[in-house]
Amino acid sequence: MSFSNTDTGDKPADPYKATNKTDPELKEKVEDLVAFIERCKFGMMTTRIESSGLLVSRCMALAAKEGGGIDLLFHTNTESGKTDDLNNDPKINMAFLDGEGQWASVSGEATIITEREVVRKYYSPTLKAWMGDLEDGKHDGGPEDPRIGIIKIEAKTATYAISSRTLLGRATQVAKGTLTGQPADVNKLREISEDELSQWRKDNS
Repeated sequence: MSFSNTDTGDKPADPYKATNKTDPELKEKVEDLVAFIERCKFGMMTTRIESSGLLVSRCMALAAKEGGGIDLLFHTNTESGKTDDLNNDPKINMAFLDGEGQWASVSGEATIITEREVVRKYYSPTLKAWMGDLEDGKHDGGPEDPRIGIIKIEAKTATYAISSRTLLGRATQVAKGTLTGQPADVNKLREISEDELSQWRKDNS
């Protein structure tokens, strides 16, 4: 059920979206999304807590990409709250934001990977700083430490906005909109559907 608080007739109720939304070829949409995520590196991973149904977000660093760049991989401690959340509900969101207000939201389903071959492939020595060495000969923060796993997000949909103008150009558009009431034309607002991501994965994996 949708929500509405008014009727704007034949005029768009969200003129910002109407002005800034673009729909270029799939290749451009995906490549711009992937490039933005790579620049950000850090994002907020949102999962659902089983006991309360509430959402919780955690900062995560991108470890690698698969599926032509659209499936995102992150290191994890398998004995953490986020793996409990995902074990009960694999639906997940990753959000990225930079200092200029550009952003991306990727929704999908997560898999917790513990196979050593995969962990070794994406292992980074810096994980020792986060995992610690328990000095039991097993849990040492190395690639064989069973606490180290990979969260793989298979992207289902994505929405993002990247700047279409310089900083000065954006400021000019906002000033103009403030004076005239015309929506600021400052971003490339894009949506990538599940069908589009499936096609991209098929063609580029």
